[in-house]
Amino acid sequence: MNVDTLALVVKTLPVGQLQTNCYLVADEKTGQAMVVDPGAESERIYAALDKLKLETKPDVKYVVNTHAHFDHVQANARLMEKLRSVQASPPKLVAHAEALLTLTQGGGATLFGFRAVPSPEPDWIVDEGDVLKLGAHELRVLHTPGHSPGSISLYCAAEKLIFCGDVLFMHGVGRYDLPGGSWDVLETSIRSRLYTLPDETVVYPGHGPATAIGREKKSNPYV
Repeated sequence: MNVDTLALVVKTLPVGQLQTNCYLVADEKTGQAMVVDPGAESERIYAALDKLKLETKPDVKYVVNTHAHFDHVQANARLMEKLRSVQASPPKLVAHAEALLTLTQGGGATLFGFRAVPSPEPDWIVDEGDVLKLGAHELRVLHTPGHSPGSISLYCAAEKLIFCGDVLFMHGVGRYDLPGGSWDVLETSIRSRLYTLPDETVVYPGHGPATAIGREKKSNPYV
């Protein structure tokens, strides 16, 4: 599986103490981009945007949180402030409605001994079926709760890829013992929303290496 030859440019940037995968995603021709799960290191994320191999300067349309746990959201405020200061059109902070309370209260950081960094409220509260557009590319929102109530995945059918946060990992699944988590709900999300996608769909998880739907259907020991 070669994840470096996709027409939609994808850069994986592990950030923070928990090495959360922050994704920089961009349309090569127009430079329209989004940042998925800026969990920490806002300056490093911003610097990496300028290094993307695009035909024009990146223009970030969206900063997306797949869910509101602290290791996925703590750079929201600083990154949004920076982008809004340098771009003619400010980006939208994107999250699901059921992530709102956790998002604005620091993502549960204090439960794990980390300092809480509250996020701004989302500019766009998305739900199942909403579409984010980057140039000619469309990424459809799938509501995939279980790890957390407000978990979403972003699926691009044309490029056969999905960003799924902490729902599904290579040979693993997200925790379901945190507040709002549920094994039954998580299993349903994986089986009904992810495992029904084409086997060749590349899975970009919240932590660890990329995988593919077909691989996980065959070898994931949890579901």
